[in-house]
Amino acid sequence: MSWITRTACLNALGALASLAASASVGWVAQVAPAHAADLRSQVEQYRVAREAASGGEIDSLTRLKSIAADPAGLIATAHALEAALRTRGFEVSELATGPSSPPAVFGLLMTPRAKRTVVFYAHYDGQPVTPAQWSSDPFTPVMRANALTAEAREVDWRKAAPPFDPEWRLFGRAVSDDKASIAAFLAAFDALKGTHTPPSVNIKVLWEGEEEAGSEHLSHALRENQKLLSADLFLIGDGPVHQTRKPMVYFGARGVLSLEATIYGPLRALHDGHYGNWVPNPASMAATLIAQMRDDNGRILIPGFSDPVRAITPQELTEGNEDLPASIMRPALNIRGIRAGQVGESAANAIPTTAAISIDFRLVPDQTPAGSRAAVEHFLTAHGWTVVSEDPDIATRLAHPRIIKLTWDSGYPALRSDMSSPAAKAVIAAAGKAAGAPVVVLPMAGGSVPLYMFADVFSAPIICLPIVNHDNNQHGANENLRLQNLWDGINTYAALMAELNW
Repeated sequence: MSWITRTACLNALGALASLAASASVGWVAQVAPAHAADLRSQVEQYRVAREAASGGEIDSLTRLKSIAADPAGLIATAHALEAALRTRGFEVSELATGPSSPPAVFGLLMTPRAKRTVVFYAHYDGQPVTPAQWSSDPFTPVMRANALTAEAREVDWRKAAPPFDPEWRLFGRAVSDDKASIAAFLAAFDALKGTHTPPSVNIKVLWEGEEEAGSEHLSHALRENQKLLSADLFLIGDGPVHQTRKPMVYFGARGVLSLEATIYGPLRALHDGHYGNWVPNPASMAATLIAQMRDDNGRILIPGFSDPVRAITPQELTEGNEDLPASIMRPALNIRGIRAGQVGESAANAIPTTAAISIDFRLVPDQTPAGSRAAVEHFLTAHGWTVVSEDPDIATRLAHPRIIKLTWDSGYPALRSDMSSPAAKAVIAAAGKAAGAPVVVLPMAGGSVPLYMFADVFSAPIICLPIVNHDNNQHGANENLRLQNLWDGINTYAALMAELNW
């Protein structure tokens, strides 16, 4: 670990520890809740008085370079989070994931007389960055007012007098996906301590550092620590809230399966006037193939691909009857990119030698990656394609007019939990109480989270608790977090720790 990384880690450890210090002393003994106001009002009052501290916490977390390209930064982040939990009174340990993988952080806080145990999950790693695409350093958080307009300007929030403008946004990699959930959890926990409000459940925390790389080793960690992580409910803190900005609870996520396809044409680029009606054109073939695989509304046309899809229950239809939620309930074939020949000033009157298509399939229950892959490959062979897994040799290219190379990733399946379970009803009620109004409830989110790994090991309900703004640019340049979403998230996490009963 470089001295720069060590310095960042020490700074973060100090910042996170100091924020927790005042709230961590003597709370267990002071278990009688205040009765002057309801929990939401208490938490709001506590939070407003400490907005600068909450801003400092998410700022410190975002400065830690927790991306796969920087293993030392991931370890520094894990250590900072361990210190944050330990200072707050949690029993803390690292769960080994792989020989060269960042550890998963585990925290435990038992609550006297609690009948239920809840695991709060989030991930502390972020997507890769291309700094040139950002308006500022991805790991030097910047607060901006009017952030998404032409009048955007930087704000020195450290010198500003709270309360802060809730429309301000903090920019930085992983600030929204997914460190906001971690910061909200910590701030909510502090608020409960500060208001002498005991949790209603035993609290377990699981924060991993590989989610953006596919959580390759999470399944192993869950199985190896099944007893340690056993619980009555898993709350997954990931994803954005509804497009209306209303708080949301959702009960599953689509699976994913990625495909890189290469279509082969002539051995060398040929004059398209002399050979354009005779030589197979891979760019044209790619366009035709895509049109055969999906229609203009995104519906997949591959025979058998959607046969395993689980029927939607009446309750799921009732809760998710808008156009966008309804579309999320079916599988998707997304074209991530197409490359063939050249365009614009670089275009030449020549038939390209290859065309590349990048595809991701979003799967729904009860589809499997293996079954989806088989349906695609059967579809291709039925349409006269010669399917290969390596670059074809000259003899193969001369012998077959339609050759396509497929490179699949392993993918993972979808999960959709029971929306009518007692735990589900308790979560919806607590989240609504925190919001002061009914929350948006969706059967499933459109993105993919490896929820199936939890379902494979544990029988407890799995429910997702997103808090960040829907327009946060996650996975892209200028990722950001709207402050009001952080404030709402603190309220929600406080309610889920203190008011869950079923």
